[in-house]
Amino acid sequence: MATETIVKLGAPGGEPITTDLEGWRVVEGKPTMKTWVQHKSADGSMISGTWEATPGSWHATYARYEFVHIIRGRITITPDGGTPVQVGPGDAFAVEPGFTGVWRIEEAVQKHFAIKLA
Repeated sequence: MATETIVKLGAPGGEPITTDLEGWRVVEGKPTMKTWVQHKSADGSMISGTWEATPGSWHATYARYEFVHIIRGRITITPDGGTPVQVGPGDAFAVEPGFTGVWRIEEAVQKHFAIKLA
């Protein structure tokens, strides 16, 4: 059986996951999030998809590496004890395992993500 070597992700479809991410807790406002896992690698080591969130803030703890590309919206990410980083449409960045800090959603956001599971 051949494995696809290129997988194009379309618009998110189907029912999203609407629970907060593991390691994330609301610290300001009443933000909501939606996650669509649109692809899982053949060996199960990576997932990728689309994430959306409404304004408010979460304190996040990362156990895994994540690559992010912002499609729309604005976020200020402040590592615990660190300097705030502002990201918006077109920005791409990586979050290393062990990150802890606040994700403040300034404007409703949509991002593409890729997370290393193993």
